[in-house]
Amino acid sequence: MTAPVDQRTEHDALIRKLRSISPLSDDEVQALRRLPLAGAQIDADKDIVREGDRPSQCCILVEGFVCRYKLTEDGRRQIFSFHTPGDIPDLQSLHLPVMDHSVKTLTPCKAAFVPHEAIAELTRRCPRIGDLLWRDTLIDAAIFREWMVGIGRRSAATRIAHVLCEVFLRLKAVGLANGFECEFPITQTEIGDALGLSTVHVNRSLQELRSSGLIDLRRGFLGILDWQGLKKAGEFDSAYLHLNREPSDAA
Repeated sequence: MTAPVDQRTEHDALIRKLRSISPLSDDEVQALRRLPLAGAQIDADKDIVREGDRPSQCCILVEGFVCRYKLTEDGRRQIFSFHTPGDIPDLQSLHLPVMDHSVKTLTPCKAAFVPHEAIAELTRRCPRIGDLLWRDTLIDAAIFREWMVGIGRRSAATRIAHVLCEVFLRLKAVGLANGFECEFPITQTEIGDALGLSTVHVNRSLQELRSSGLIDLRRGFLGILDWQGLKKAGEFDSAYLHLNREPSDAA
């Protein structure tokens, strides 16, 4: 399996993400392209923003994978969500001055930082872009609710199948999947921290999905061998992602 070639600019990553949840006019695209962005390369396992910080800028993920998380008093980690290129995982800092959780890179990442005042000015000039950013935060909340159902009521294998479907479809929606293959560098430990499972339980459940002929997961890539079967195994309905359209070959 090979990764798709990504030659997009920082602005294009955000534009493709927003287009995955709603059409954009030419004027809106040009307005987004005028955002002042500062690019940065960030190593794996680095905090982009920490709980308690008071950031003055937001981070657009351009390449790589990040997660939102909190630590318990004894140092155990709970991951709330995985984020893929085009996402703004700390967008809430535009209106909530103090971070109540942290955002960390899972892989080496390319990011672009945009000042809060630039986003605020853009949303004043282009209210519909403000509406789209609000829609994006509502979709984040929908994802949180779906994960809560999984952690509270679904089996381990079902939870994992659901997350595999989710990450694949989000990557597919922004052009970062080849057919039914996509990058998936999330480790078994990170899956466990997200879904409330031990690494042993994650490994056993992944073996179950493999032996059922649903997936091929190795070397940081996911191949979906039976999309309909994986959706059934994960009780997955993409409605909660509120995509502009579900890619036709992953319907």
